[in-house]
Amino acid sequence: MTTSASPQPTFSNSDIRALVRGPTDDERAAAAYRLCRRIDTDLSDSDRAAANEILRVMAQDAAELVRRALSVTLRSSDVLPRDVALKLAEDVESIATPVLTFSPAFSDEDLADIVRRTDVLRQIAVAKRAQLSETVTDALSAHGAAEAVSIAAANDQAKFSESGLSNCLKRFPEHIDVTSAIAYRNALPPAVAEALVALVSEDVQRHLATTYKLTKPQAAVVAGETRERATVDIIDLIANTEDIPEFVRHLKSRDRLTPSLLVRAATCGQIKFLEHALAALAAVPHHRAWLLIHDAGGSGFKAIYERSGLPKRLFTAFRLALDTFHGLALDGRAYDPKIFQAKMLERALTQATVAPSEDIDYLIKRLDALDDGSRMRRRPMARAI
Repeated sequence: MTTSASPQPTFSNSDIRALVRGPTDDERAAAAYRLCRRIDTDLSDSDRAAANEILRVMAQDAAELVRRALSVTLRSSDVLPRDVALKLAEDVESIATPVLTFSPAFSDEDLADIVRRTDVLRQIAVAKRAQLSETVTDALSAHGAAEAVSIAAANDQAKFSESGLSNCLKRFPEHIDVTSAIAYRNALPPAVAEALVALVSEDVQRHLATTYKLTKPQAAVVAGETRERATVDIIDLIANTEDIPEFVRHLKSRDRLTPSLLVRAATCGQIKFLEHALAALAAVPHHRAWLLIHDAGGSGFKAIYERSGLPKRLFTAFRLALDTFHGLALDGRAYDPKIFQAKMLERALTQATVAPSEDIDYLIKRLDALDDGSRMRRRPMARAI
């Protein structure tokens, strides 16, 4: 008669003894590593409970090597209990960093709390996680050091709220790593993109003032041109989205719905932006502004234009932009910026005898600066006026 072999113990008794009574830290760390490897497998409920107790013992071990073996071996494992992960997160850097960067044991609220109340090294470890929720990035935006914020912002798998990104820019407006990381994200809310433009323009002002010995007013004019051209680029990107009204509100709240910006947008064919901008400046609902702007008789547009407070001398430029837009729409053509600008310039030239010369000069100056590619083609026409 044969007897069945006795079942193998789930955890080696020799490893457990070595963990508790090993004569050296190295031996105990090696035992901790072997136990962690065994724990990071499928276990029965009773064995899992026993394993968790073993992990709690390791986390309280006086030897840093033992705690490090635990942290490194189970840094990415889903078997690490949350309470053990939280304890390791409070440990020295070499132990805290692996779990903070990789462990799935933490909730978003845990990570946000760690960011709010711990040091820069732990903030950086959290920022390096492969994915971050808005809960965590909001905490980083409000409390994180610049290095942690720039690391998180450079990761497109880290989700940022608009308020979070805005907070980053408010806290670190001159930190190039932060502003660059945000600028190169795959997608940005229009208001954040425009805020970045403003920051870059300040850099342009400083560069021009120091490099080319320009006065501050001269540098500000050039920087303003740079900002407005970039702002129109943003309008181009969001033209067919629902972001235009919010973007207009953002610009108005910062006094950036300037006449020159609106002329630039209008001469690029961004009539939807012009509609919302005039509605905001004239303090009328968009649907009413639309009716006035596109009034076939022209009196409606004149009425809302006067109410908006825009300079009278620029009225002709806006009128030309609208006429060009309506003309292309009647032709059944899809919007193309180059076609629009060419038609716009053609109308400007043909109406030079009936429109105030300063309006036409101003318009052609704007058109001439729209893109470097067409600048040489426009100059002879401009000289002919």
